Amino acid sequence: MPSFDVVSKTDLAEIDNALAGVTREIAQRFDFKGAKCSVERKDKTITVLADDDPKLKQMHELLKVYFTRRNVDPKVMEFKTVEKASGNTVRQQIDIKEGIDKDLAKLLVKSIKDSKIKVQAAIQGEELRITGKKRDELQETIALLRKVESDRPLQYVNFRD
Repeated sequence: MPSFDVVSKTDLAEIDNALAGVTREIAQRFDFKGAKCSVERKDKTITVLADDDPKLKQMHELLKVYFTRRNVDPKVMEFKTVEKASGNTVRQQIDIKEGIDKDLAKLLVKSIKDSKIKVQAAIQGEELRITGKKRDELQETIALLRKVESDRPLQYVNFRD
């Protein structure tokens, strides 16, 4: 029986490349001259340090632009609250979301069952396995899942016949 997996993975190397681009642009831009602004990543957390809120907002925009350029969906970023750092600077943690959590998996399974497509969906940890009798049904399911609003990007991998 044909099947495929629905996953939500992020390429951390591409995120590093995007952060290098942001750092390069911060060093070159006129409005950031003399400002203490930095971006760094540890594991799945990005730390943004800026002089004030407007510069922090500018850095958010830069992150979104560079993530898009590197084909990383900006939806993977989960912004935490802004906190005061040393001096007059502000710091913000940004978590990188990976994997399909239980709530999203239940939403996807419910939308598949409501569509009456003859496939089975099974939640396997942080991924979803879709199995059907025909390849066409699986392709219909992929088209359906692309229309579902989710807070993280979905990839369709491991397509087997």
